[in-house]
Parts: sequence; C-alpha cells; structure tokens
Amino acid sequence: MKTISKSKSKFIPVNTPKIYKDEKKYVNKCLTTGWISSEGKYVKEFEKRFSKYINKRYGVAVSSGTAALEIAMKSLNLKKKSEVIIPNFSIISTALCVVKLGLKPVLVDVDPKTWNMNPKEIIKKINRNTKAIIITHIYGFPVEMREVLAVARKRKIKIIEDTAEMIGQTYNKKKCGSFGDLSTFSFYANKHITTGEGGMILTNDKKLYSKCISLRNLCFGSKNRFDHDDIGWNYRMTNLQAAMGCGQLNNISKILKRKREIGKRYISILKKCKKITIQPYKNKYATNIFWVFGILLKNNKTISRNKVVLQLKKRNIQTRNFFYPMYKQKILKKLKIFKKNQKFQVSDDLSTNGFYLPSGLGLTNSEIDYVGKTLLKILQ
Repeated sequence: MKTISKSKSKFIPVNTPKIYKDEKKYVNKCLTTGWISSEGKYVKEFEKRFSKYINKRYGVAVSSGTAALEIAMKSLNLKKKSEVIIPNFSIISTALCVVKLGLKPVLVDVDPKTWNMNPKEIIKKINRNTKAIIITHIYGFPVEMREVLAVARKRKIKIIEDTAEMIGQTYNKKKCGSFGDLSTFSFYANKHITTGEGGMILTNDKKLYSKCISLRNLCFGSKNRFDHDDIGWNYRMTNLQAAMGCGQLNNISKILKRKREIGKRYISILKKCKKITIQPYKNKYATNIFWVFGILLKNNKTISRNKVVLQLKKRNIQTRNFFYPMYKQKILKKLKIFKKNQKFQVSDDLSTNGFYLPSGLGLTNSEIDYVGKTLLKILQ
C-alpha cells in the first residue's frame, strides 16, 4: 500500500445533500402560514404525492426511518416471541423494532454479489413461528424478492419492505417499496430525498394505515382525546419537513439521474483495480441506484481497510465503514438475543473489508475523479 503525503485542501464529506429552488419556495410558504409543526397542508400533500409515486394507496409521514420501522412492526400486532426474519447486515434499527416488542429476530446472511439478504437463506429460515420478514434493500441493488414474496403470500407471512436506501429504485421495473404489506422509507440527509430527518410508511391496507396513523401520534382516544387507546409515540413529521419533501419530490428524476452518473464515473475510474470489488452498473433485475458507492477490499494480507480509510482521511476524503453485523452488536449480545456459534461469513467479510466513498448529490465530477484516483494510488 502506497502512502500519500500530499493533501487536498478542500474536505470532501461522505455525503453532501442537494437543495433545489422548490424546497426553499415551499419552506418559505410554510413559514409565512405559521403552520410549522405536524399540522398543515404539506404533511398530507407529501404523504399523498409520495404514496402515488411509489404506487401505494396510503402514506404516513413520520419523524425518521427508524420510527417508520417501529410503527410498521407494532401495527402488525404480532404475538410475543413470534419470529421475524431480518438481515444480519443492516443498521441496528432493523433489529430494534423487533426486539422492543418482545419478538424474536432471526438473522440471515448476505448474497456476496448484491450485498443484500440471501433469498435462499430467507426461505430456509421460515418455519411455523415466522410471522413477518423485514426485506431490507442495501446500498445499490434491491433484494432478489420473487421467490420470497411467493412463499410469504402462500404462508400468510407479513412483509415489511425497508426501502430507506432505495427511493426511486425498481425491482423488475416495479418501484421498490410497492411490494410489502407495509413499506418504510427514510428521508435523512444522506437519502435520495431528504427532509433533514424524517420517514414514511406506505400500505394498501386501510386497517394498517389507521393503526399507523394512531401509533405515530400517541394513540389519542377516539372518544376522549386524552384517554389513550394504546402505547404509541410522538413520531410525527413537521409541516416544515414535509414542505421540503414536496420540493425534493419535484426533483426526483434529476436526483436519480445524478446518482447513477456518480456511480458510473466511479466505475470508469476503478473498474480495472484488481484489489477491490465494486458493484456493477446493472444486474438482471435492476440498475444500480448508487445510494452509496461501496468498495470491498479483496482478502489480502498486505491491505487493511482501516489503513486505506486512514490514508483517504489524510487526503481530506471522508469515508464510512460498512454496517457492523447484527449478531456482533454489543447490546444485542448483552441481551442474549441470538444463538451462539452462528456463522455469517459474507456479512463478516463486508463488515471487515467494506467502506463507501463520498457519494452525495453535491459531489462534483472533479471531486469524484480526485477521490477515485487517490484511492488507486493508495492501493498501488
């Protein structure tokens, strides 16, 4: 590994969001009305427009993607200790929404080609106690869902489609987020559409929709407002956030186009490097949406992911390590959530050797070139 001494003066963050004119216009209109909390027209407008975009009937805007998962899971009203299949390679929110309700998370490993849940392992883990599956799409490609969805329908297993990183992505030409009984989204600053913080739940089921609406707003009583029906949360989205979301949604086509341009440009620079694995531009069922541009160092004793990341940092290039496997999470081990002696070889490889490069919409072509070429020099 070559050490690079020269430093570029401008810091390149792992994500730089892009704010367009529409967002500023809508937010300013919202401010002038005085309706800045969860009441106001933009929340309903954002819900309506976003659900239509994904092709779902109902939308519930919430305060984060994590909030969306927690509400979605509770709305299913599963019995304690019911099993829920989740990815081992994901953000911890995927496990927490299960654990907090006294349900049992069951982990599956990753497909090494897509970095997503392995569909064969999902089907293998299904048993009579399986009541739900959280299908989480990771980084650039969706989960290969066809067989999983067929088995779930046959066995009446509920699907929560976690589409936080896949806004605008399609699976076999149909929008990701349109497949689940419930689908969840995140609008954090690094997502394709951002409201700063925020999330959304989508469904076609009116009963689930009504339950989610109640859960996000403290389950106020239907007859006596302050006689609450259930244990819910204050997980509302503000009108200000929704106004920004409406503006972002106006620009979704150019956002997705730019994301793919970023991915294609990185590929052109890095495709011949034999020391790394990068994902292709396309596979048989989707075009990579490049939420982030991931790098997986091939197993080589002369190269350490952490050293490469440190060298990039010295060159003012911020990176982010891949997710840490669920079964190794300190808090989940302390709670003895998972069986001992489980092996998740692909997740471990990704976690140990994977990281992603600056991938935000505000990234310039010259910055992409600098980052890519700097990485190549480090790996020489």
